[in-house]
Amino acid sequence: MRTALLSAAAGVGLFLAGTALTLAQSASQSQPGGASLRPVSSFSNITNQRDRSVALFNEMGKVLTHPRCMNCHPATERPRQGDMRKLHEPLVVRGKDGHGAVGLPCTACHGKQNYDPARIPGDGHWALAPASMAWEGKTVAQICEQLKDQNRNGSRDLAALVKHVTTDTLVLWGWHPGRGREPAPGTAAEFGALMQAWADTGAACPAS
Repeated sequence: MRTALLSAAAGVGLFLAGTALTLAQSASQSQPGGASLRPVSSFSNITNQRDRSVALFNEMGKVLTHPRCMNCHPATERPRQGDMRKLHEPLVVRGKDGHGAVGLPCTACHGKQNYDPARIPGDGHWALAPASMAWEGKTVAQICEQLKDQNRNGSRDLAALVKHVTTDTLVLWGWHPGRGREPAPGTAAEFGALMQAWADTGAACPAS
């Protein structure tokens, strides 16, 4: 009897160890994405600096207009969800500071990380972007001007914008959105490099 119990315990231990290893390996891998992003080097043949800057931002637009970004930059008081960008269910609203209404904050459902069994996304500061940074329904050119406007972007200069998109965990979540959601195009590093190159070339915006 004792031998059987010891064998069973050893089996459970091996199972738990294997499960822990699998989880650790999964966490260290990037979630496969959909669309790709062109590398900064592919724009070097555009000799006119302004034209190159515009081209770089148009490439960035693939990310900025993707559901992973657009869902949290809504034009209304309600966020969107999913790749189809449907209105959030259950009904929730922005609230005073973008963290939901009193009595029903974002953190009532959204934790510090994705909870894939229930397909609930999460991050340590899950929230909507400020209403001044609503992108829904706008063109890439309009979003570009909005990004640069320090009266609307949280008083960020270009260096601060680059830092924001390369270090903010909620922005980076867009490339690791969890089960059932398509990641933003490319990788976070590629997007950060594009934004840095755009800033370095004068941060020009598309004409339309």
